[in-house]
Amino acid sequence: MATSICATEFKGSWGSSIAGEDYAMLVKTSLPSSSSSKSSSVRVAKPVRLQPMMKNVNEGKGIFAPVVVLTRNIVGKKRFNQLRGKAIALHSQVITEFCKSIGADAKQRQGLIRLAKKNGEKLGFLA
Repeated sequence: MATSICATEFKGSWGSSIAGEDYAMLVKTSLPSSSSSKSSSVRVAKPVRLQPMMKNVNEGKGIFAPVVVLTRNIVGKKRFNQLRGKAIALHSQVITEFCKSIGADAKQRQGLIRLAKKNGEKLGFLA
């Protein structure tokens, strides 16, 4: 046989619980009334998502930056990015072959590729 407890049998105290008498007052103060004007209501706009951007901290700096920017303006951004991608891939292959010839492991090879990227940024190749 199951025993049920209803609210009238409860002898304890709810204290300052939100389920007590304060709940009705809280609802009244937090919700805008229907008689209030629409200008006092708060409208929440959809958040705007910014596109992630990978910016070069040395953009426009470096000895080769003017040549890189000029070339990009002449051949167009799309074609320029294709050429740059091919050049980076070839340079990575050269580093890989060099690491094979001296017996360097993959971790050292990755470190050399990162170093080449940092140097390219400083010299302005990635402007």
